[in-house]
Amino acid sequence: MATIDGMRIGFVVANEGVEQSELREPWNAVHEAGGRPQLIAPRPGKVQAMQHLDKAETFPVDFTTAEVDADSIDALVLPGGVANPDQLRMDEHAVALIKAVCAAGKPAAAICHGPWTLVEADVVRGRTLTSWPSLQTDIRNAGGTWVDEEVAVCSSGPNVLVTSRKPDDLPAFCATFLQVCAGARSPAGRS
Repeated sequence: MATIDGMRIGFVVANEGVEQSELREPWNAVHEAGGRPQLIAPRPGKVQAMQHLDKAETFPVDFTTAEVDADSIDALVLPGGVANPDQLRMDEHAVALIKAVCAAGKPAAAICHGPWTLVEADVVRGRTLTSWPSLQTDIRNAGGTWVDEEVAVCSSGPNVLVTSRKPDDLPAFCATFLQVCAGARSPAGRS
């Protein structure tokens, strides 16, 4: 397993609607690899996770999107859930954070409906990514190339984007994201 000791990984989500498995599994993978996961949401308090359309657990917010900038984190994860990115893309601080992290050359990962927020931040133009199939038109309209793959890694922009389609892809998504983060830490992985 890749080691990312001490890396600050921002999990950027809306306060309601994140798919629990798409938050919990990458969070646990980051923690087990020595990273420092941080939950970032538009409002302080809690995040209400969902298991498909049913309420699941709640998670405490570490920072609001207004409190964090690209220098505050080393990489970011955008979990899915249909309502989560739809709300998140309306938060100007979240969109600005995502745009700044990508422009700074830091790794970003999104799964399922998570790439909707990448589209809103205008960071998919000229990039290849995957997502839940219903987003393929949005990605293409935003200038990206959509592929139907378990995990897509795109390094043709200022940063590396790791994307996956659905919860079934979580093992590959987590392993690939950790490898990308580990590579970003090594001197050879830095630009």
